[in-house]
Amino acid sequence: MIHTGGNTMQLTGAEIIVECLKEQGVDTVFGYPGGAILNVYDALYEYKDEITHVLTSHEQGASHAADGYARATGKVGVCLATSGPGATNLVTGIATAYMDSVPIVAITCNVGTSLLGKDSFQEVDITGITMPITKHNFIVKDARDLAKVMRRAFRIAKSGRPGPVLVDITKDATANQAEYIEEVPDVILPDTACITDADLEQAATLIREAEKPMIFVGGGAIAADASAELLEFAEKVHAPVCDSLMGKGAFPGTHALYAGMLGMHGTKYANLGVADCDLLITVGSRFSDRVFGNASKFAQHAKVLQIDVDPAEINKNIITSASIIGDVKEVLKRLNPLLDQQNHDAWVAHIEDLKERFPLKYNQEGLTGPYIIEEIYRVTKGDAIICTEVGQHQMWAAQYYKYSKPRTLLTSGGLGTMGYGLGAAMGAKIAKPEKTVINVAGDGCFRMNLNELATASRYNIPIVEVVINNHVLGMVRQWQTLFYGGRYSATVLDDKVDFVKVAEGLGCKAVRITKKEEVGPALEEAIAYGGPVVLDCQIDQDDKVFPMVPAGAAIDEVFDEDDLNKNK
Repeated sequence: MIHTGGNTMQLTGAEIIVECLKEQGVDTVFGYPGGAILNVYDALYEYKDEITHVLTSHEQGASHAADGYARATGKVGVCLATSGPGATNLVTGIATAYMDSVPIVAITCNVGTSLLGKDSFQEVDITGITMPITKHNFIVKDARDLAKVMRRAFRIAKSGRPGPVLVDITKDATANQAEYIEEVPDVILPDTACITDADLEQAATLIREAEKPMIFVGGGAIAADASAELLEFAEKVHAPVCDSLMGKGAFPGTHALYAGMLGMHGTKYANLGVADCDLLITVGSRFSDRVFGNASKFAQHAKVLQIDVDPAEINKNIITSASIIGDVKEVLKRLNPLLDQQNHDAWVAHIEDLKERFPLKYNQEGLTGPYIIEEIYRVTKGDAIICTEVGQHQMWAAQYYKYSKPRTLLTSGGLGTMGYGLGAAMGAKIAKPEKTVINVAGDGCFRMNLNELATASRYNIPIVEVVINNHVLGMVRQWQTLFYGGRYSATVLDDKVDFVKVAEGLGCKAVRITKKEEVGPALEEAIAYGGPVVLDCQIDQDDKVFPMVPAGAAIDEVFDEDDLNKNK
């Protein structure tokens, strides 16, 4: 490192990359080295007292760890990979972050500039591959461009609707020297350019005129840090609040106005409420197909008011009556003072009646997924970061754990990535060491990336991996049972794999659970252990997630097990 006086330095491209990470306040990166990125890893060695590098077992684990770090903190997560297969192994994690609007910067290094486009060893066009799944991406071939590009990457990842950015750098650009001048990062201001007084007044008028308003909250409210403003808004409008999977924790799940999750596996009372409301106020949600079911039959009796930072989401899936485009926190800050206290006692009482008539319930005999989630809630007192994989266990975690704070459920919503949760849990625990972090997995998902247990044990990351093990691909089997005549094609996992032995072989403590009374004590011991623990919980292969809306059906066609039994 050659200092040329003041804050101007002559550095290699690799050193510029690390200096830019320091500028952005990055303290942890996740990655896996290789030939093309060696110069960056050499620089990281020199900066190891300032930036911690976590060596994962696979690049996909690094991308999910960066994602979990970002979701738990709101900061930008960073992952690194080498060229070729190293870079392509990040793709699933990048796509996961893209679908859920998570700010990560993925740094990959490619072959030297003179070797690009020649099918060189471990060469791949990673910017071309990731163009549809990044907010923006770059290829840098000149060390002199690195600082500018790195700063832009972080600014793009954080601003407006957050998302992943990829920076691919040729090996010669990491080796060559260039002038580096330290800069203070730009302050990212909330996106307010499109918030107009006319839109705010139109929204306020719709709210004043509504007799049966319902508020639907998505992940955008969490990204905007709008929980306080949302609580004030909901209480002022005096409307029941439902949420998407991504919106959990934005509004307290313990609040009297909370009506549960909306959509395919949402509560009956949320689905029936939205079907019956006369104004649906949507805050930071993009209306995914798992929420609306049949778009032509969604909220047919309601006017729709949509608040979102991304104008592309307005009228994309559901046609709105009015909209406000801008940062959710800023919109609610301006909208709340325009509203007097509303009173919708009859409507709120109607939703309460639906809650009493159609509560979430499950079979109380034997060990089940919902029981395990309720025990996790009881033992953690609702004060933990819950990560999940994807499937039945994910829906149970959404239904039966009450999320009272934002950034406490980390889950792959849009892409539905099996194998996401373990890496995300490691990233979350490193970001929030004071928090209890539990990953809820199914056995099918656990197999996807269980190699990351070796990472957890290497660094002694005290996470708890709860495997809800039914020896099948549970959600797919549920569909096969209900809609495919019980033809269980390629969904049975009843083999000789012993998760307890596997976990112990990867350096973790492991316990098998077969009875209800074993769950609570095992959780308490696992949380107190101080290292990674796997709990292999054996449940029945035919336990199902209810309620459910068939694919493509209207959300008020929601059914539960009682309905199913009546129609047999």
